[in-house]
Amino acid sequence: MSEKKKHLEEEAIGKTYDLGVTKRLLRYLKPYWKNAVIGLVLTILTNILGSIQPRFTQHAVDDFITPKQSEGLWLFVTLFFGLFFFRFLFNYLQEIFVNRVGQQVMFDLRTEIYTKLQNQEVSYFDKNPVGRVITRITGDVDSLNELFTSGVIDVLGDLVIIVAIMAQMLYLDWKLAIVSLITVPLLFVATNWFRKKARIGFDKVRTRTAKLNAFLQEHISGAQTVQLFNAEKKTQRNFDEINDDYRTANIETIYYYSIFYPMVDFIGTVGIATVIFAFGASHLVGFASSDALTVGILAAFIQYSLNLFQPIRDLSDKFNVLQAAIVASHRIFQLLDLPVEIETPKEPKKSGKAVGNIEFQNVWFAYKNEDWVLKDVSFTVNAGESVALVGHTGSGKTTTTNLLMRFYDIQKGSILLDGVDIRDWDLQSLRENFAVVLQDVFLFSGSIEDNIRLGNKGIIEDRINWAAHEVHAAEFIEKLENGYKTEVKERGAGLSVGQKQLVSFARALAFDPKLLILDEATSSIDTETEQLIQQAVERVMEDRTSLVVAHRLSTIQKCDRILVFHHGELRESGNHQELLALRGLYWRLFQLQYAEKSLPVSSIPMAPNQILSAES
Repeated sequence: MSEKKKHLEEEAIGKTYDLGVTKRLLRYLKPYWKNAVIGLVLTILTNILGSIQPRFTQHAVDDFITPKQSEGLWLFVTLFFGLFFFRFLFNYLQEIFVNRVGQQVMFDLRTEIYTKLQNQEVSYFDKNPVGRVITRITGDVDSLNELFTSGVIDVLGDLVIIVAIMAQMLYLDWKLAIVSLITVPLLFVATNWFRKKARIGFDKVRTRTAKLNAFLQEHISGAQTVQLFNAEKKTQRNFDEINDDYRTANIETIYYYSIFYPMVDFIGTVGIATVIFAFGASHLVGFASSDALTVGILAAFIQYSLNLFQPIRDLSDKFNVLQAAIVASHRIFQLLDLPVEIETPKEPKKSGKAVGNIEFQNVWFAYKNEDWVLKDVSFTVNAGESVALVGHTGSGKTTTTNLLMRFYDIQKGSILLDGVDIRDWDLQSLRENFAVVLQDVFLFSGSIEDNIRLGNKGIIEDRINWAAHEVHAAEFIEKLENGYKTEVKERGAGLSVGQKQLVSFARALAFDPKLLILDEATSSIDTETEQLIQQAVERVMEDRTSLVVAHRLSTIQKCDRILVFHHGELRESGNHQELLALRGLYWRLFQLQYAEKSLPVSSIPMAPNQILSAES
């Protein structure tokens, strides 16, 4: 992965108003445009009915209250309640349609993000904390939900009601309307100040939310290790620091809110006071445009002034929603736009079942720059052959198997499966030919049966039972209360390490692959269980290409061939007896593990070049 790609999600979000991002967001509305239009129309109708309400106040004061006229009052009140009923009905329907659109868009976005992550190469997850990735799917998508449910459509509705209120005010008395609108420029100045100050705060909050989630995910998963090494105080201090940064970012944003909202209320109060003053002075200086400036009109103007400032204030709130959504959408689209570096070629040369012939040709690989993990590695594995990979930790054994399944791409050389470069294989078909049993077993939530089948509906119940019996997993599974239907807790909690390992073996056998990879698969199992598994593994290896990564040499002595890695180089190759006769690296490893069963290392003579080879 390039450095640019690695840090792509860590960039500060500088372009708050990105027209390209806005257009891209609106494209998600396209499949649901009918519901969106209905929601918009209902919003406009709701707001238009709201703009009529002060006119009812005016007529109530001028036509009924001031002249003490009761005739027609009931009809007037009925119309007033009718207005509220239809406004309530339109608002109710608007909420349903708008929120339905928002939830549908969020569903599509989450699906797209999850699909992207499923197809992203392993190196992405090596360099991006899980908590940060989860924040993209949850927090950032939720921010966009607010945009679609209470953002875009409500903004258009607020603009409509502002225009409607101003038109009503100008119709009632244009001079008094001008007085009412004198304070509006001050409100726009305050809004512009708030926009600039809040912009940075939203970016900080999002970034620190991702950091907080990443820390929590890591340390909750590793709670046992933290407690084992009495590291609670240290991790608590680290959490307090991250939590404090998150709190500070939120308080900074809240600070601007605490200034802005009272400022808006103050400006609104000044506007109303100005209207009252102008009304009182109008009869002395002839300010009114006509003699028809009544108390009812004054009451209507006061209501209109309040109603005018409310949507303007709401627009500021919607700006905050827009601000958070743009920041979130930048991050989401950065993730969605990351190139998938490992994917099926446009015209794959090979797919389907493999025979099982493997060939590494002068393979060089590094996870970063030219810090080579494998150096000019070449070897072949014939179909049906069992080959073990041994060596000290960090020698490149597990990397070799990961490269074979194309979790990473090599920098130099080529890796062939059945004579075809794995980069020319259909990626799904390539990996379907492998079954892997890892040292760190991962079990998913669900039943034991589900964990063996792993979503493959072609694996019937009889095959699951067979696989479990072959690896002796049935012995403990059938003793459970619900047998194969027993629910597995998160990461297999409730099962022993050995039991989880047996389930993993059953999973591998049930899939009946042409190639089998065992990566330290028996390192966490007790001796008795290991013997049972070894018998099953030997049967499964028949007529199947098998690569066995192991530190415990007792598990690989019967392999057809053993490859010895050292510092990323393939140093020795042969069967168990041949490698012991060489008295090289493998002989040295064997002596270190079985010193109590063989002669001391110092008692066996070695040539000087053998000593250098063994200890280098």
